[in-house]
Amino acid sequence: MINEEIRDREVRLIGADGAQLGVLPIARALELAEEAELDLVKIVPNAQPPVCKLMDYDKHRYEQSKREREMRKNQKTISVKEVQLSATIEENDVQTKAKNAIKFLQGGDKVKVSIRFRGRQITHSEIGLKVMQDFIDRTKDVAVVEKRPALDGRHMIMILGPKADKPVKATKPAKPAEGTDA
Repeated sequence: MINEEIRDREVRLIGADGAQLGVLPIARALELAEEAELDLVKIVPNAQPPVCKLMDYDKHRYEQSKREREMRKNQKTISVKEVQLSATIEENDVQTKAKNAIKFLQGGDKVKVSIRFRGRQITHSEIGLKVMQDFIDRTKDVAVVEKRPALDGRHMIMILGPKADKPVKATKPAKPAEGTDA
């Protein structure tokens, strides 16, 4: 709430410079705002009495929206890409799927790897587990297993995330003590 929208009888007033001006009747607070050519803005409505501040409200709103835009610009959205395998997948197909998954992971996306068991294949879910483990081994350089392979109905699903490579600091070699020949 700003200016005339504030209906309280008295408010605790904070000046534009952050100085406490004390508890004042609303009419006096509005006069001070008018004299300083600023707005009276209620910043803590639940306090007793409510806390108001003298500020340029339009400038405050502009700066706040600018900060929000900047925060949105710096956010990294992570999407989940899916790679579908089968229990009877051939070697070349696994290589191609692993190559695509590595490309997704290097782009910063997560990868959902799924196997759909058809017909009687569900009775041999250990075959699907071997395929998943082989896939993990192929992508272990760039991926971290976020969710282990688990059976969900007729599907076996796991989720891989990109590995967070933190740069390793180079350690300086120890200097020999002065006065000794090394």
